Amino acid sequence: MENNRIRIAITQGDTNGVGYEIIFKALGDSNLLDMFTPIIYGSPKIASYHRKALGMEANFTIINNAEEAKDGVINLIPSFDYELKVELGKPSLDSGNAAIMALRRAAEDYKKGAYDALVTAPLTSNGVFSFSGHTKYLEDRLEEEGKGMTILVGDPIRMAFVTENIPFKDVAETINKDLIKKKVTILNESLKRDFRISNPRIAVLALNPKAGSNGLVGSEEGDIIQPAVAELYEEKIKVFGPYAADIFFGNSMFLQFDAVLAMYYDQGNIPFRTICGNTEARLTTGLSLTRTTVCHDPLFTVAGKGNADEESFRKAIYLAIDVCRNREEYDIPFANPLQKQYKEKRDESEKVRFNIPKKEDEDRNN
Repeated sequence: MENNRIRIAITQGDTNGVGYEIIFKALGDSNLLDMFTPIIYGSPKIASYHRKALGMEANFTIINNAEEAKDGVINLIPSFDYELKVELGKPSLDSGNAAIMALRRAAEDYKKGAYDALVTAPLTSNGVFSFSGHTKYLEDRLEEEGKGMTILVGDPIRMAFVTENIPFKDVAETINKDLIKKKVTILNESLKRDFRISNPRIAVLALNPKAGSNGLVGSEEGDIIQPAVAELYEEKIKVFGPYAADIFFGNSMFLQFDAVLAMYYDQGNIPFRTICGNTEARLTTGLSLTRTTVCHDPLFTVAGKGNADEESFRKAIYLAIDVCRNREEYDIPFANPLQKQYKEKRDESEKVRFNIPKKEDEDRNN
């Protein structure tokens, strides 16, 4: 790269959904284009079809590879070269596969160092197309299996999950102490590196109603969650809980924490959407690649009508930019660490380098 401007790859998403609409609407803001260089992975013909169908004024420059991307314009790399019928609002196998081909090309280009962050337009499984999710796909492509974790990023909540895309009946048997500790560790690192929070506080939710009521409504709290929290706290991670979800959100206790770890998808997603709405963004953390996306699906019911809200996509772009900058700033001290002086016994660990001591909260033992 010839300059230091952040380059962000953007994948087109399901071509029968609202992907191109929210992309073009967000990038229509000239102030946004002053902040980064966009590189769309998709199809010029499909992009033109969406533009015409929606009556939008959206100009883009076709390039063959990311190295040709120019600042101040919307760059578009063709990810496949065959004809594809667009049926706005109707999910199909072809429209889903077109999204996958764009994602595949983007993943391969990232491994070549072609851009700094990835923002994905919405793609999800439906009645005719099956998809394991962007996180799993990118883990496989980048050979970073099991390292990715989704964080819902909103105001005033950051929400992560111990389990996500599994049936509810399998949640209890999937949760174990090691898994909780792994998720909290990834979340803690993300809060420090991605969000530049020096001494983050993390709340862990209970699995059962009333936090198990001392074993009367379930034993997972006492057998699994509490021991995991205790061990993590001994490792100097500021983690608290488990909290009964109804009391935690009903009493706005989430305002006291930098992030919340839910046990399963609905437990965290429902209160997050209720409090923050559907215009926030998602971050996939834990991977070498910075990837963000919207908090909604392809919205087939509104595709082609011109009234899709681009706010979530815009926030995903801002989030990608912020995380890129924060990671660069965070990593600088590790690039050229100071050598320990003779006879010094100073702890050079990350906790000492970045930790800002805080007063212990009396609520830990409550």
